[in-house]
Amino acid sequence: MDRNLLGYKGIKPILAASLALTLAQSLSIILLARWLAEALSALFAGEPLHSQYLKLSMFFGAFLVRHLIGFVQQKVSHAFAERTGAGLRRQVMEKLFQLGPRFAKQEGTGNLVTLILEGTAKFRNYLELIVPRMAGMALIPWVVLAYIFIRDITSGIILILSMPILIAFLILVGLAARKTTEKQLDTYRTLSNHFVDSLRGLETLKLLGQSREHIGSVARVSDRYRSATMRTLRVAFLSSFALDFFTMLSVAVVAVGLGLRLISGDLALVTGLTVLILAPEYFLPVRMVGADFHATLDGKEAGAAMRSIIEEPLPGTADEPKDGQEKRELNWTAQSRLSLSEVAVRHEQEGPYSLRDLSLELRGTGKIGIIGASGAGKSTFIDVLGGFLQPSEGFMAVDGRRLDAPALGEWRKLMAYIPQHPFIFSSTLADNIRFYAPEASSSDVERAVAAAGLTELVRGLPHGVEEPIGGGGRQLSGGQAQRVALARAFLSDRPVILLDEPTAHLDIETEYELKQTMLPLFEGKLVLLATHRLHWMPDMDLIVVLEHGRVAEVGTHEELISRKGAYYDLIRSQREGIA
Repeated sequence: MDRNLLGYKGIKPILAASLALTLAQSLSIILLARWLAEALSALFAGEPLHSQYLKLSMFFGAFLVRHLIGFVQQKVSHAFAERTGAGLRRQVMEKLFQLGPRFAKQEGTGNLVTLILEGTAKFRNYLELIVPRMAGMALIPWVVLAYIFIRDITSGIILILSMPILIAFLILVGLAARKTTEKQLDTYRTLSNHFVDSLRGLETLKLLGQSREHIGSVARVSDRYRSATMRTLRVAFLSSFALDFFTMLSVAVVAVGLGLRLISGDLALVTGLTVLILAPEYFLPVRMVGADFHATLDGKEAGAAMRSIIEEPLPGTADEPKDGQEKRELNWTAQSRLSLSEVAVRHEQEGPYSLRDLSLELRGTGKIGIIGASGAGKSTFIDVLGGFLQPSEGFMAVDGRRLDAPALGEWRKLMAYIPQHPFIFSSTLADNIRFYAPEASSSDVERAVAAAGLTELVRGLPHGVEEPIGGGGRQLSGGQAQRVALARAFLSDRPVILLDEPTAHLDIETEYELKQTMLPLFEGKLVLLATHRLHWMPDMDLIVVLEHGRVAEVGTHEELISRKGAYYDLIRSQREGIA
């Protein structure tokens, strides 16, 4: 059983109802066994069939009650599983938005998509089965055993000695199954991420003529998943066989003892039949748990993985404000100040620093260029500024207020983020543009379309801004997707814009065209642009040059050119001819 199961909202009333239903089901099992045994023993003694109609009717009634209770249990647990699974998926989605793109990149997009879609379904299946199985294990064997002890102590002793053997076997099976299931899940995550990466890079592979060679890589990853799945199935089949074998052996021992005592006349037939009918029922809950164990283990693991995401600490939780500390509402104006003090980031405790000793102060509005060689720390810097990554050392503050967890939520509401690959949702163009402003009017959307240079695209769409795009609709080019991201930023009217290599994957003609659209949208805002394309720098009000995670230079384009330092060397190395 999952130790966190009792922590789910609404589980205690459901478990209490399931226990009450299981108790009623246990009583119906005892009654149907008793009435069936009495009817059969009476018929064996020579009594006419019509004299047993009442007992047979009661047996069928108890039989129907038993299965009706099972049906109600299934409906109750199904409703709880659906409600809890949907709630858990919603919490995971909300937490992923809070954790930001760096966490998604770290975990793997394919893994997260698979976890949210298929993992949620497996988790629902786990909840739907585990609740009635827990109730059954807790009550049915012991109620049945108590009744058997009343009727025949010898059979009761045999049964109570057999149960620990089955439980010990279940524990051993669980340990073996966990190892194989974990390996299967690891290979499944690899397969999911590999599939997503293959889709993303398919066009590049075709361009380089490597698509056929990549088939072999896909086949190898798929074969590893197939092998892991077969190992898991082998464990499941062998454990089910062994569990059934030990159960039948235990029932057979009870049956042999009953038969010998019936022959010697030490036991009444009605008692022997009652015990013989109830013996399989005593082991049935254990067998059902064993049969469902493999079917629910991956759902349990999926639930644990989703909870680990929900419990992932948000950036900034180390700096929670103390009680009584002043909490000013964050805002960004022409007089605002963003300060970074001795900020350092490293992704492993003893690993190298991605950023180190970074102290900087940015004021009001303006266009800030963040440049440096590959690996200099540009994207890490943007992630820190966006609150997607918590500094290992130092802190960030706005107007003197440190960006702790509560403040980060306010900070993100002031910010529009444009990554290298903007996500296009499977919805209409208008809905995609309304990402930051869901309540925006149609006229506001039209202004954003015009400002982002999407007018020509909209004119060519059969349904205009209501045209479905994304996975379920029309596909957009890289430049068009970036313009949608710009329209989102324009419509939101947020005062801070973060851009992380927004044109890195575009051809130079599309980039220059997009640049002419972007620059007017930056006016009156604080814009932080991380890029390796230096032709943007003359249009920046301030340039921050990073080298090996440290700030090498800060200044305007003209100032840095005249210094002939790190910035000048970058220009010469890239030969962009900027004067």
